[in-house]
Amino acid sequence: MDEKIKLILKETFDTVSEGYDHQALRFFPASAANIISLLDLRGDERVLDLACGTGHVALAIARLLPLGRVTAVDFSTGMLAQARWKAAESKIDNIDFIERDMQSLGFENHFDIAVCAFGIFFVEDMDTQLAHIVSAVRPGGKIVITNFLENYFSPLKELFFDRLATYGVQNQQQTWRRIAHETGCRALFEKAGLRNMRIETKNVGYYLESADDWWSIVWNAGLRRMVTQLSQQDQKRFKREHLQEIEALRTKDGIWLDVGVLYTKGTKPTGQ
Repeated sequence: MDEKIKLILKETFDTVSEGYDHQALRFFPASAANIISLLDLRGDERVLDLACGTGHVALAIARLLPLGRVTAVDFSTGMLAQARWKAAESKIDNIDFIERDMQSLGFENHFDIAVCAFGIFFVEDMDTQLAHIVSAVRPGGKIVITNFLENYFSPLKELFFDRLATYGVQNQQQTWRRIAHETGCRALFEKAGLRNMRIETKNVGYYLESADDWWSIVWNAGLRRMVTQLSQQDQKRFKREHLQEIEALRTKDGIWLDVGVLYTKGTKPTGQ
């Protein structure tokens, strides 16, 4: 990953970390709960959680490891601070939170399981990144990644990007599209030499009560970086115009937030 992009991402996630657990973003813990069903945990595993964020996956797994331990890695100081606080509040002490770039892990054949939830697509060279993750897992170990389906947040995100484009801000980060479908996920895992692949799709979407809930998602996650490219005056105008468009989508149930998620699991060959 380009160092300039890496710095921008780190600053973005440090900035949004305190609002990352807002109830409007509850698809994150919902997705973490679904990951558990793929792992077939015994309870004594050593698990690596990459790009752990505020700890949704790490905490969910750690609760099921009475004899095991989770190593949770993220390069955002702010995200890790939130994750550590949540672990302390829940009295969960079998997680080691480490501030580290997932492109430079420093582990070799150590973990039974590695998980990367909504993180691998931030790296342009996903092939190299996945190979690096695989190297941290022992032969016979499991790797699970999650990522969004291509139509996630539709049509809300399209309205967001189209409105931003009228202000001269273009959406240029498209790396995630490569694995926004089963074919891309399968190709990624096959290139890494993983076996026994299992790919599942689940929708963890829900109805938002108002357009303000959508703005909470924008403002407390990665989309905020695009809004802050505007002047303060334009930010206010953009928000007003955009939320009018979102409010127009309301039905009697609310505003549907579509969150299609791909779960891809593979096994590292015993001879690798």
